[in-house]
Amino acid sequence: MTLARRSSRLVRRAFGWLDDYRYILGIQLGARLRPHPPREFARGDRVPILLLPGIYEPWHSLAGVARDLNRRGHPVLVAPGLGNNLGALRASARIVARQLRRTGTRELVVVAHSKGGLIGKALMIGPLGPRVLGMVAIATPFAGSRYARWFPDPGVRILSDRDPHVGSLGRSRGVDARIVSVYASFDPHIPGGSELAGATNVVVDTVGHFRVVDHPDVRRTVRDAVTRFEDARPDGAPPATGRPPTA
Repeated sequence: MTLARRSSRLVRRAFGWLDDYRYILGIQLGARLRPHPPREFARGDRVPILLLPGIYEPWHSLAGVARDLNRRGHPVLVAPGLGNNLGALRASARIVARQLRRTGTRELVVVAHSKGGLIGKALMIGPLGPRVLGMVAIATPFAGSRYARWFPDPGVRILSDRDPHVGSLGRSRGVDARIVSVYASFDPHIPGGSELAGATNVVVDTVGHFRVVDHPDVRRTVRDAVTRFEDARPDGAPPATGRPPTA
């Protein structure tokens, strides 16, 4: 690679990183102004969508894809029981499972970002796993991230590539065929990438960890995957919904 090309790539990544943080800061501000999901998220007669965002992320970080799917007839569920999403992976999955039991949601598709994808996979291999038709995970560190080792916050360190729970999830491969992993060609937070063996992996030619959620190719991938999961229901069974909008 020539010096000019290398410099151009570094500049692109640097600007992408800055734009990434500008984007997530805007999301956080919007969440303070409108903390609750819109009423229309409760409406729809197709398979429900469960949003599982990442650490310190409100449901708003997935609002773009959620609105896409809601306009297509999917009710959208959020999981307020996760709070700031700093809990252990399996404990977080149990919180979501309890909420799903309480609302009576008997089948759904998970749309997740970052740590949310790990929680989603933990949910899929747990007792309520058969309720999950599939999951679209955006920028999820399925093999962990070496950068997470150095964070002072233990809620972030549990995403380390050395964390035993991340490793255990990685060795549980029975649900991977029901996962679509979509991620940027360069993610500054996940140097090892988000490829998951056995899953459908989609790489988008962009930079970022947060803003990638709203990339047109990512949103298209989410829509297509949700439709595919829905169409693959046994015997074309109608969706079984509970009481939206919170999972």
